[in-house]
Amino acid sequence: MVRLVLLSGFLGAGKTTTMLAAARRYGAQGHRVAVITNDQAAELVDTTLARSAVDDVEEISGGCFCCRFEDLEAAVKRLVDDTGVEVVIAEAVGSCTDLQATVVRPLRRWYGDALEVAPVTTIVDPDRLRSLAGDESDLGYLFAKQLADGDIIALNKLDLYDPDLLTAVGAELARGFPAARVLTYSATTHAGLADLMTAWESPAETEADLDIDYDRYAAAEAALAWLNHTVVLTGTRFSPQDWAERALDAISTECARQSYLVGHAKVVVESAAGLVKLSLTEAGQRARADVAAVGTVDAASATFNLRVNCEPVALDDLVRRAALVAGDAVGAVVASTSGAAFQPSYPRPTHRIPATQDT
Repeated sequence: MVRLVLLSGFLGAGKTTTMLAAARRYGAQGHRVAVITNDQAAELVDTTLARSAVDDVEEISGGCFCCRFEDLEAAVKRLVDDTGVEVVIAEAVGSCTDLQATVVRPLRRWYGDALEVAPVTTIVDPDRLRSLAGDESDLGYLFAKQLADGDIIALNKLDLYDPDLLTAVGAELARGFPAARVLTYSATTHAGLADLMTAWESPAETEADLDIDYDRYAAAEAALAWLNHTVVLTGTRFSPQDWAERALDAISTECARQSYLVGHAKVVVESAAGLVKLSLTEAGQRARADVAAVGTVDAASATFNLRVNCEPVALDDLVRRAALVAGDAVGAVVASTSGAAFQPSYPRPTHRIPATQDT
């Protein structure tokens, strides 16, 4: 039987890093593993990164798994039929929730004889928890519903915080969400990752309906401008990594100046020097190199994935200016750009099965 591991959690929580770290560990154990990325738009940084690390990758764009259920269904079927995978890890859009009713129960109802759906795991960044927990805004509401929807609440970034602090935070989460199992781990160092993967082997112990107002859910998603933007660079021996760092730092600085909340900001650069991937999850933060490449090149292609609490037109202008400023600094010309920011449409799940009907 194929196991499907579904990862949830707010933007920037570390879902992709967790997914790829777990995929590598499954591979080292001799399992055939595949991953599925998901977003409101195509040209995902996460997909590019996944394809550099895992053989079998599917991307579902244009909406969350709940609204693109047929696409998820087809992707899983393709992976199982064509590759013989044993484990599929799928990360949902970082602004999505209500996965138990709209994804898990439909899959269990129609594919329960061939597909074992692991407990839904909501991944949490401690800093995001501190900023959004108890927040009365629509984004705070969405964040709380993501926590309530998880069978497992996985507190990530153990390597960046005092263990005693995380223990206290974990205990607070356990009190607030008693039906969930709370674990702490680091997707980067892999500390605690084995325990998380072991938890995926156990069945979910609770079945409850998520009390959710879809109007507030939609308002939270629409509060963020989403931009997947491609840049083609040319020049004479410029550093792709230097350009990416400068561009993302410029975006971060401007977001801090404008008091924009950054859901996540990622950039991947592909060139003869190799793959470069940088990210940040907070305005004013320095860009973090997740994948580095040393060297200079004459041409490169870059893709930004930005989720920022601002108007779409402002985000378009911000990223174009950042790309040009970084290009001037390193001697690279922005030869062409594409991509326009947008706000997600109202979430309309293909299926929504209440717990009382899950038979």
